[in-house]
Amino acid sequence: MKTLFLIRHAKSDWENALLKDIERPLNERGYASANLMSARLTTVPDLIITSPAVRAASTALIFARNLGYDPNAIVIKKELYDTSVKDYLSVIQQIGEPFHTVLLFAHNPTISDTADHITRGLPMEMPTCAVAGIRFDLDSWSKVKAKSGELFLFDYPKKNGEHA
Repeated sequence: MKTLFLIRHAKSDWENALLKDIERPLNERGYASANLMSARLTTVPDLIITSPAVRAASTALIFARNLGYDPNAIVIKKELYDTSVKDYLSVIQQIGEPFHTVLLFAHNPTISDTADHITRGLPMEMPTCAVAGIRFDLDSWSKVKAKSGELFLFDYPKKNGEHA
């Protein structure tokens, strides 16, 4: 059994127009949402993977600290920034076999499209800091493919009227 949590980065700050897209940080709401969502997730991951974008890496760091995961062990994959479902799937399929529970932080629309592709569909596009929990009845990440996963969790900051 393999468990993957696809997590869209938290809300980013657009104030500094001089920053490149990859350099945009989280805004206050983003920090609050990442803390809220990481508190809701009680699973300690074996591995955390993130896009190199500041907003995604910052979200991953908040989750890591709140879940007791060594922030220095976070893996940064350039293939998760401004790419395709095929690239995301390749990153997932290359995860090592000792890892059973993985958190992957990245961007819309590709993260929503990837979750939709590897499950039987999402209830909606992933809002910022949304978490899609997907289980695979597989012994190897290399076997993850279209519709091979079961969506068991879909949570986001404003679900149930809560705000961050």
